[in-house]
Amino acid sequence: MKRPTRSQLNELADKWMKGTITPLEKEQLDKWYDLDTAEPVTWAANDTSEAQFAARLLSNINAKKKSTYWSKRRWQIPAAAILLITLSLGTYLYVSTSNPKAQVAVLDKKIRPGKNQAILILGNGERIMLSDAINGEVASRSGVKITKTADGQLVYDATGTANENRQVEYHTIEAPAGGQWQVKLPDGSMIFLNASSSITYPTRFAGHERKVQMTGEAYFEIAPDKKMPFRVASRGQTVEVLGTHFNIMAYADEKITRTTLLEGSVKIITGSESKMLKPGDQAQLSGNQLQVTSGVDMEDAVAWKNGYFKFNEGLESIMAKISRWYDVEVEYRDKPGSDLTFSGKISRSRDISGILKMLEYTGDVHFKLAGRRVIVTK
Repeated sequence: MKRPTRSQLNELADKWMKGTITPLEKEQLDKWYDLDTAEPVTWAANDTSEAQFAARLLSNINAKKKSTYWSKRRWQIPAAAILLITLSLGTYLYVSTSNPKAQVAVLDKKIRPGKNQAILILGNGERIMLSDAINGEVASRSGVKITKTADGQLVYDATGTANENRQVEYHTIEAPAGGQWQVKLPDGSMIFLNASSSITYPTRFAGHERKVQMTGEAYFEIAPDKKMPFRVASRGQTVEVLGTHFNIMAYADEKITRTTLLEGSVKIITGSESKMLKPGDQAQLSGNQLQVTSGVDMEDAVAWKNGYFKFNEGLESIMAKISRWYDVEVEYRDKPGSDLTFSGKISRSRDISGILKMLEYTGDVHFKLAGRRVIVTK
């Protein structure tokens, strides 16, 4: 898809402001936002007409702050219109509550987003930095060939490994803060690891089950095998499946472990009970209390895997996600109120400054970058 010209963007954003934008034009505006590149569009930051347009647009947003899409009551407008200006241009626009004139400045503090990086820990304790390893075969263990691909994936090939007497090793992949990785297991199952997450698994599956252990967050696409159920052990629970797609979020610093089912069916087993999930269900485990919510937005659960943040939550939850992906520490000089919530969608390929500026537009929170520390104030 071709990038929009400035005149095209101005025209659609102007229609959006006047309320005359058609559903088709609104869809086009959203698609333009979803264009994802590592480098910003190089429109001149000192362009007077551009600054005037941005000021007019953001003044309108600021005037409706109490009901804006990024505010506490979530105005139903496309974040794309704002994000195209603030993020794609490589500049930010600041609107003061007392002075609605927009000021344009080049982002001067770059904290780059996470990338494909992880550590592979072999059964003998050897550690391999996957981001530094060359593409191709990285190891061969117990007859299983392990290959790294160019797109951040580790593939286990157990073809021809039929000797049941071969030793089974357990490997671990750790994706650090600011990292992510994919692994294709010997049975063909795919696992996508989010930042600050790990997965431990055997180099081949033997016996009557396929069992792995995880921490953090991971998305699973499990290869069907009726004779050998797949089980995922995470914080306080075991998820049992035959073949399905699901996401588990089980970070140690989160109060709730969430398992969201996209396809197939799974059984959630805790110490005291078990529940079956159908597509669109989300199991929420808090302590020993397990409950299931139906009809959840599945896109929310897997947004990270698809390359973007999708927020519909409080500031502390949002900052936890930002902290993991950008590998930064968050310091609260002022604690946000429980009523301060945000909704929106932003590419995870953006610098941290662009995302923080978007959150600042409500006027209810401010951020300061000090090295790799984000200071939060009112």
